[in-house]
Amino acid sequence: MALSNVEVAVLGAGRMGRGIALSYAFAGVPVVMLDLKKRSAEGRALLHDEALAEIRRDLEFLVSSGLLDDCKVDKVMDRIGFAAEAQAERMLASAAIIFEGVPEVLEAKQEAFAFVNRHAAPDAIVASTTSTFLVNELAELVENPDRFMNAHWLNPAHLMPLVELSKGEKTSDETVVSLKASLESVGKVPVICAAAAGYIVPRIQALAMNEAARLVEEGVASAEDVDKAIKVGFGLRFSVLGMLEFIDWGGGDILYYASKYLSGKVDPRFESPDIIASNMENQRNGIRDGVGFYDYDAVDVDAYRHSRMQDFVAMLKSRKLLPEEGQARAASEQRAAGAH
Repeated sequence: MALSNVEVAVLGAGRMGRGIALSYAFAGVPVVMLDLKKRSAEGRALLHDEALAEIRRDLEFLVSSGLLDDCKVDKVMDRIGFAAEAQAERMLASAAIIFEGVPEVLEAKQEAFAFVNRHAAPDAIVASTTSTFLVNELAELVENPDRFMNAHWLNPAHLMPLVELSKGEKTSDETVVSLKASLESVGKVPVICAAAAGYIVPRIQALAMNEAARLVEEGVASAEDVDKAIKVGFGLRFSVLGMLEFIDWGGGDILYYASKYLSGKVDPRFESPDIIASNMENQRNGIRDGVGFYDYDAVDVDAYRHSRMQDFVAMLKSRKLLPEEGQARAASEQRAAGAH
């Protein structure tokens, strides 16, 4: 790849930077990782070799998984550049989109955005991959904050579809539309959330992970059984139905009373939020009321249910978790035959 011809720049060549670079390069977009940290020549060469070697290993995994032809590995690698500070100045000037992925230290962020302010095109979109800093805090470090927002990728970035976009007070609608379009063009699924700590997924998963740990701590179940329950129960359902969609399926009132029971028997932390009680009082319990978190007034509910159940069966089939007709009888007969 000619390093002067890049569309996307990633500040930082750590795990996240490598994943973002691979995501764009795999989709056919020239991308460069920029290392702005002061290093010795040996240290720079080591980082360069480590970063590109890891990306190549990820590509080889995709080959082994049948997702990429072996002959295309070098083609993808040729779309990925690596530049130190001296080269980074001119690399940044040609990038239409810049992802900041330096360590979660304010000083490092300040230095990275100061570099962007000096060398990036004034209309380039700038997005931080931070999981720590709120978008409005970082926007203060960027000239033309209307072009800035947070873009939280989930690891492994080259495989996980979701990217959570957090719009700041000064972020323009044009910036949101452009960044969403860019992400969608490389196969990602962006969602928009407010400038709030924890985005969407980290906030939900922090509660779930802490509760899983408490189950083990309290002796309710072993770590193995908790994880088995997650993998073949909780996780499967929510890979097909979103959580709010699932509430609508079962009924918000069901969640309300279940939460009330758990808050009394286990801990007040299980109390439902006000929106659940409000929906229940206003007969917005979900599908059976025709409205809940979603409006089902114009929805063919039978067809909708059938479609979702087909998705669920496909998921179970892919995981080899579907029961087989007569399997208990067959197993019994096999045991009987073995006894003789």
